[in-house]
Amino acid sequence: MTTAMTRNVLRVVTLTLVASLVIGPLLASFFGGFKSTAELRTNPLWFPESWNPEHYIEIAMDGAFWRYLGNSFFIASMTVFLTLVVGAAAAYVFSHMRFFGSKMMLSYLLLGLMFPFAASILPLFIKVRDLGLLDTYWAVILPQTAFGLSLAILLFKAFFDQMPRELFEAACIEGCSYLRFFWSFTLPLSTPILATVGVFVFVQSWNNFLLPLVVLNDRALYTWPLGMMQFQGEYLTEWNMILAFVTLSITPAVIFFLAAQKYIVAGLTGGSVKG
Repeated sequence: MTTAMTRNVLRVVTLTLVASLVIGPLLASFFGGFKSTAELRTNPLWFPESWNPEHYIEIAMDGAFWRYLGNSFFIASMTVFLTLVVGAAAAYVFSHMRFFGSKMMLSYLLLGLMFPFAASILPLFIKVRDLGLLDTYWAVILPQTAFGLSLAILLFKAFFDQMPRELFEAACIEGCSYLRFFWSFTLPLSTPILATVGVFVFVQSWNNFLLPLVVLNDRALYTWPLGMMQFQGEYLTEWNMILAFVTLSITPAVIFFLAAQKYIVAGLTGGSVKG
């Protein structure tokens, strides 16, 4: 066996193991939704003895489930919109404009990547309460946007820095303003990085549990991670219902991720090389 073939075999084996670590729990969750509570204790990971879809049907027929998904979708969509608009505009300024303190300001914004979200939950709750935003969608949307801007600005700036400077100079000669160039040229050429940041922010918002738990008390505003708690009681936890609920809830995020996969790869590699 040649060295190249050995390298390819090792690469395939490694990627297969990594993929199994991701796909394995998803399949276990999917299979668990068809099992009874007793079977989950004896056979938690493998195929169910009998495929009973009653748990999936019960959840799908429950109006509360669709309300939870609707709340999650609205919050995630608004978070993505605000993050893309603010993050792209800020990164454009740092990439194309030079002013006093720009590097210091950029470094300050990127410090958010090192700040854990859980560490700020108490002061964040106090600030949201003081602003009168408790039990509103904005209590989740605005903090998520703020914490997502650091990564968004980092990725946007890396992508904008690789765009041809000649294009910007030619537009300036023709009398194009910074704002018009951003809207007419930069954004249309930035589809890959927009999709990349959008997917990251959407999935992170879709799976957020801690923030909605702290700032939302009205059940009508619950997101799907909070809605999952209805199957957990003081003395009994319906794990088969939870697994079915999780499977149905994460399906939109998985589909969204797969649909934008090629844009994610293009966006992450777009700023990695010159020319």
